[in-house]
Amino acid sequence: MVQNRWDDNKAAQLPKGLEELVYRSNLIGSDRSVCNWGGGNTSMKTIEKDFRGREIEVMWVKGSGSDLATMKAKHFTGLRLEDIRPLMEREEMSDEEMVEYLSHCMIDRKHPRPSIETLLHAFLPFKHVDHTHPDAIISICCADNGRQIAEEIYGNRFVWVPYVRPGFTLSKMISEGVKNNPNAELVLMEKHGLVTWGDTAKECYDKTISIINEAEQYIQARIDETRVFGGQKYEPLPTEERKAVFAQVLPVIRGAVSDQKRMIVTYDDADDVLQFVNSYDAPILSQVGAACPDHLVHTKRVPLYIDWDPQSEDVPRLIKKVKEGIARFKEEYKAYFERNKQEGDQMFEPAPRVILIPGLGMVNTGKSLAMANVSGALYHRAIAVMKGATALGNFVSLNEEESYQVEYWPLELYKLTLAPPEAEFSRKVALVTGGAGGIGSETCRRLATEGAHVVVADLNIEGAEKVATEINEAYGEGRALAVRMDVTNEEDVKRAFAEAALAYGGVDIVVNNAGLATSSPFDETTLQEWNLNINVLGTGYFLVAREAFKQMKQQGIGGSMVFVGSKNSVYAGKNAAAYSAAKALETHLARCIAVEGGQYGIRVNSVLPDAVLQGSAIWNSAWREERAKAYGIEPNQLEEYYRKRTTLLVNVYPKDIAEAIAFFASSKAEKTTGCMLTVDGGVPAAFPR
Repeated sequence: MVQNRWDDNKAAQLPKGLEELVYRSNLIGSDRSVCNWGGGNTSMKTIEKDFRGREIEVMWVKGSGSDLATMKAKHFTGLRLEDIRPLMEREEMSDEEMVEYLSHCMIDRKHPRPSIETLLHAFLPFKHVDHTHPDAIISICCADNGRQIAEEIYGNRFVWVPYVRPGFTLSKMISEGVKNNPNAELVLMEKHGLVTWGDTAKECYDKTISIINEAEQYIQARIDETRVFGGQKYEPLPTEERKAVFAQVLPVIRGAVSDQKRMIVTYDDADDVLQFVNSYDAPILSQVGAACPDHLVHTKRVPLYIDWDPQSEDVPRLIKKVKEGIARFKEEYKAYFERNKQEGDQMFEPAPRVILIPGLGMVNTGKSLAMANVSGALYHRAIAVMKGATALGNFVSLNEEESYQVEYWPLELYKLTLAPPEAEFSRKVALVTGGAGGIGSETCRRLATEGAHVVVADLNIEGAEKVATEINEAYGEGRALAVRMDVTNEEDVKRAFAEAALAYGGVDIVVNNAGLATSSPFDETTLQEWNLNINVLGTGYFLVAREAFKQMKQQGIGGSMVFVGSKNSVYAGKNAAAYSAAKALETHLARCIAVEGGQYGIRVNSVLPDAVLQGSAIWNSAWREERAKAYGIEPNQLEEYYRKRTTLLVNVYPKDIAEAIAFFASSKAEKTTGCMLTVDGGVPAAFPR
């Protein structure tokens, strides 16, 4: 049952007017079984004073592109009702005419464009109106016997409206239906959703919840869990096995769906998903169509169902079927677009947004983690609707033409234009080793500022988690992930790349940055010291690059590796033979990988910094004392010593190195590989030659 979350004490503290609407809207949107992400709309009618001090009747309605769960007062639009009401006398009105007309009714041009369904609210004579997409209600509205079921639940208290795309015609049908039924308490919109109302914000909210729960109670009494979706055909793989298979398969999927634009890819093996994908009816039910028009832009009309038997078929067979399935889905989507396109339509990426795999669960794709999660959240709602609808009768949906008319509807597409523009590293995933350190953390932040999803890898997991938290707080939940990685441990490195695949689908950028440094005269250099430098700076960089190379090859969409070397990569540092030799190894390894990576679109370049003291764990260790001793100065004189030995007379900071890394990882360097870039203020002895 849906919970009534109204808090009388909290509501009593709200100022009368728009804040009441904000509170009610947030309550409705906070339960996704009541209202989809970004979907639904709410309104209230008030008396306001215009710029001349005259009292006017104003309707406040959700602005287009907002989400009820998080919207604030600034996301609502105020419109003069006296200007809107004459529209009820019209017989018809196009979408373009409606949008243009409503723009003249706004009390403030700075308000957002009003909701697509503004007239639905305006034409109803009630102070407060809610339009929602509850699972239980849509289950009825998407059942072939839905109207009959509604009569059993609500008697004569409802108005049933056949499916019509939102706009003037639907708004007028609803208004006339309510006017013609004096007992009406709700409107059921076929294949769409619910409309309720009340004289107060609380009365409206209470009515929405109670109407939903009447339907919920009726449906739950008719669900037999042993027979849901025709019963279970497959058993889910054990949890750890599922994760292991997803880690292998997700980079393949990411590559296959990213041929036009890169996608972030996620997986979901929640209980309701597994119940659906493992069922006998899933192959057929999943192809009927979307459970709600609001889903279409984010899920497409149907998902891709992979016909794979988890009990008898292996992972290579699954990978083969995934590749074939995605290729087939794209061709079918292109044909769907061609059959229905209208002048000016531009086809979206034809790759699936939702992929269903028996034994494993669901895979979702999107331009960001947030949008991949939206497609997943909406398909959870679709599963709930199909579960309810099939308990009542047969699940039905919009036909192909109706689906296309919503998916490519200019008023729906307008919402997408409100999203921030994409940046250089949008849709890309970066894994940075030594991500908790000075250069590493600055690089993580630098890439995140331009849209990257970042895996912060470090032996210091607490430091990595701190960096990831900062990025998530600044750019949104899930934009960064902290993983513990000892670069000298092969299993650690493999596990980190598996976690990157499970979180985002794979990697596009790998920054090999983990480091340490030791200093001693050559004849006093111990084997332990030598091995330490070679293990971390040589073997560690090799292991990270090798796993990155494998994953990038799996994806088949190229990639960029940036090695953080050192001035000592090309300069024989005094009392630093082990460190300098290991740093030289790094840059030559990078060039070797560049030679092999070219055919796969994998670029490998190196940045050579020097004396980056700020925020560095290395320079806060014995290395500072050791280098000062080598130069015959005090440790606190090092920064000035390094500045004076540069031709530019400057100090080098982590942000300078991060900028160079970002350049190599960006499209600006897309034709550069095997290159070394010094960022050392100009040390002549280290000029590459």
